Amino acid sequence: MEIIQQLVNGISLGSIYALIALGYTMVYGIVKLINFAHGDVFMIGSFIGFYSITFLHLGFFPALIISMVVCAILGVVIERIAYKPLRNATRIAALITAIGVSLLIEYGMIYLRGAQPEAYPINTLPSKSIHLLGITINSQSLFILGISIVLMIVLQFIVHKTKTGKAMRAVSHDAEAAKLMGISVDRTISATFAIGSALAGAAGVIFGTYYIKIEPLMGLIPGIKAFVAAVLGGIGIIPGAMVGGLLLGVIESLVSAFGYSLWRDGVAFVVLILILIFRPSGLFGKNFKEKV
Repeated sequence: MEIIQQLVNGISLGSIYALIALGYTMVYGIVKLINFAHGDVFMIGSFIGFYSITFLHLGFFPALIISMVVCAILGVVIERIAYKPLRNATRIAALITAIGVSLLIEYGMIYLRGAQPEAYPINTLPSKSIHLLGITINSQSLFILGISIVLMIVLQFIVHKTKTGKAMRAVSHDAEAAKLMGISVDRTISATFAIGSALAGAAGVIFGTYYIKIEPLMGLIPGIKAFVAAVLGGIGIIPGAMVGGLLLGVIESLVSAFGYSLWRDGVAFVVLILILIFRPSGLFGKNFKEKV
């Protein structure tokens, strides 16, 4: 029964990883960039949610929406200022810039408000113990899972049913051909950053609500784990990011359930190494032959 409870906790944690991983995989799918500042957008989203709840006295859902909007704008600003000028530069230049943007956001936040942690109000979401067939499940876990699933369904709708989503898929497949067909590549890339950053902002609020403590460097480990989840599912593949995030969360929780909680963070990197060795294209990816 303990393992089943840990599975529920793992799926809830994995859904947070999945929301962050979607931003990594969407951006990589279109501009082939690993946006390492994405974890810090997640951190900003968590603080926006915290200040919305504590200072503006808003409920969870208004705080979630505000955080998503602010993070979407932040994502577009980062793309326009830091990444757009490097669109035709080498990948290593873009990667170094992403690391620089990440450090700028982290230490800019520390400069503005200090390094001290904050704590979300405990009663932000109703917390009740649900007893079912001898299993005790926290209602917050189910609530978080439900919100994450709804956001993922909305993302799938945007990608497959809207004009912006069709443009994103076209640019991901062949940016030059999409440009010739009249698609604004710059606008599509900005939309991708906006959507991915909004999901990271939502994940930040959900994380803060569930784990209570937040601080300016909190985006580092979840950001890296979400990147591992994206690679696990197949970087650039949206369903892969969802499955990779859920799978990584379940693996971490099972490791804790078997008494190896100190290894919990290290497991993500073991998974990354194994994936890169045995299936570098990820679970949903396909190997392509490249002519040299």
